[in-house]
Amino acid sequence: MSRTSPPRVSVIIPAYNSMPELTKCVTSVMDQTLGLDKIEIIAVDDGSTDGTAQELDRLAQGCPSLRVVHQPNSGGAGGPRNTGLDMAGGEYVFFLDSDDYLGPDALRRMVAMADENHTDVVLGKMVSVGGRAVPTAVFSHNQPRTDIFSSHAYRTLGCWKLFRRSLIERLELRFPPYRNCEDKPFTAAAFLNADGISVVADYDCYYSRNRQNGNNLTLTAADLVHRMDGTRLCFETVARYLEPGPRRDRIMRRHVEWELCGPLRALLPKESEQRAREVFYPQFRHWAQSYATDGVFQQLAPPDRLIVHLLRADRYEDLMAVVRNAKEDAARGNLVDKGRVYWCHPFFRDPVKAVPDICFDVTDRLPVRHELAEAAWTGDGSVLRLTGHAHIESVGALEAATRLLLRPRGFEHPDIPVPVAADEGGFTVEIDLGTVDSGAPLGPGVWDLHLDVRVRGVSRTVRLRQTLNDPNGERTTPPKREVVTTSRSGHEPTTARPFFTPHGNFSLDVRRTEDEPPCHVTGIAWDTSVPATLIVTGRLTEEPPRHPAPTTLRAEDDSGSAREVPLRYAQHGGHTGFTARLPVGKLPPGHWTLTLRTDDPKRRILVPPTKGLTGTHWFRLSRLGRPYYAKPLPRGSKGALVLRVAPVRLTVALRRRLGRRPGAAGRT
Repeated sequence: MSRTSPPRVSVIIPAYNSMPELTKCVTSVMDQTLGLDKIEIIAVDDGSTDGTAQELDRLAQGCPSLRVVHQPNSGGAGGPRNTGLDMAGGEYVFFLDSDDYLGPDALRRMVAMADENHTDVVLGKMVSVGGRAVPTAVFSHNQPRTDIFSSHAYRTLGCWKLFRRSLIERLELRFPPYRNCEDKPFTAAAFLNADGISVVADYDCYYSRNRQNGNNLTLTAADLVHRMDGTRLCFETVARYLEPGPRRDRIMRRHVEWELCGPLRALLPKESEQRAREVFYPQFRHWAQSYATDGVFQQLAPPDRLIVHLLRADRYEDLMAVVRNAKEDAARGNLVDKGRVYWCHPFFRDPVKAVPDICFDVTDRLPVRHELAEAAWTGDGSVLRLTGHAHIESVGALEAATRLLLRPRGFEHPDIPVPVAADEGGFTVEIDLGTVDSGAPLGPGVWDLHLDVRVRGVSRTVRLRQTLNDPNGERTTPPKREVVTTSRSGHEPTTARPFFTPHGNFSLDVRRTEDEPPCHVTGIAWDTSVPATLIVTGRLTEEPPRHPAPTTLRAEDDSGSAREVPLRYAQHGGHTGFTARLPVGKLPPGHWTLTLRTDDPKRRILVPPTKGLTGTHWFRLSRLGRPYYAKPLPRGSKGALVLRVAPVRLTVALRRRLGRRPGAAGRT
């Protein structure tokens, strides 16, 4: 098959004695919905002796998109990956281990995510096959565009991701020749320099499995001698690309916990006394002194703080005693002293060991188990009654000093404390919104509710939440209620709307009644059947509405030009819903702010931004078929959704494609 254009994705598969898993690995790429005309598969046989080479050659006979390279064994996965990178011509590169396989729609979804959000790295949801550990936190939800400081992406440094190849070549990235941890410095460098990271979490993209014969490199090269070089390079990579300070400390923490303390605790006692003392201990101590700054130290859990302290203090024997007895000492319980909780480790307050208390202070890490059981208005007034339970794990049930805190979100105001009635772990609190603020009503704004749990002098503050759902799988909130009181500034009726955040946290939205919108937008999405058409759905908040209901969806650009489409109303259950269809493909280039309009020309209802809305592309026949795109701007105008409509810059797109061809200028 001869190509008329460069492939979108180069899938690189390093293979060494990979039978029988190899066949499913390769065929999972051949079966991708993205299409083999947009994929090149580069499989590098690294000196296999089990039939891997012959199977690759057989598969290549029936698939022109599969290129097979045979080379002498290099001892690790980095060498064959580098061979594949030197041959790759795709706009993107994906590394697929020969043990694993892809979901059929994986590459199409990841490429679309990168294209729509102009991101350099895309993480596809990983799935465990046969019990192999995979990351989960980063895949809690789709993230069209994020970074390592705003997500859990940096917690997964395996290279099984989609990388924009121009990023790899700009940084001159290649894998070091190590048997273990060779991919962590590579991925770390890409993360630290990426122009945006995307996460595909709503589709099972990557299936990770252990080999039947148990010869995964992560298992056969798990000892310290195979980890130290990769660990050193991880620390050096972060230090190279991040200036000292809180941002570097946040990233270094991951390596101190996972690459320093974890392997030291698990693997150092297995080494001979001489190698442990003379070879590995000096390297661990150097990393602790160089990279575990005070900012990192404060973020560590007490067991890791203790290890780092002993490394800094050059106390080898004490360190070995700690790691050898780690499992036994972890179960020794805690001690409460003057409002702090300490781990009862044998070194705690031992005058001979003289270890600082901070190495044992677990106060801020103790889980607070709590649940909001019920929220309801009492009578016809402005009193909101909350009941639930709470306790601090290993310390005890809450006491009478516990308080509820109303905390403002995004505006200046002191926290408002409300007394809580506590009884055997349960709590009840009544919030009179008409007088809660030192005799004045609760002012307009969003107020987040926190529980300041007090037990035996220990204080922990957590967001008040409800994790349990009703039989319909939902959380029941009290209806909104108008609160009419006399405040310091006069007679100002307000409307309070209790609500749960997507994570189950409880909050109050208080607005002046005259500002209460007559409707809420409930959905924003691109029409899947009509190109470049935006669908906005919503519902009336009151029936009949207090204010004029919206009649049109309006898009207005920076020059004042506007386009409007009507709202279509229909009854849905017990409420009135509406739908508007905006043909974005007919809008001229510009920044278009979306609002809902009523018959009152002074009243404007903002269409809010939504994290789930990505960009879209289409072709305009009136412009000789030129491609255009629309995408939401990251920060709208005063909270409204703003769409950027613009033509795709053909010269830039052409230059990028030419620059990615094998042998083109700029390759390194």
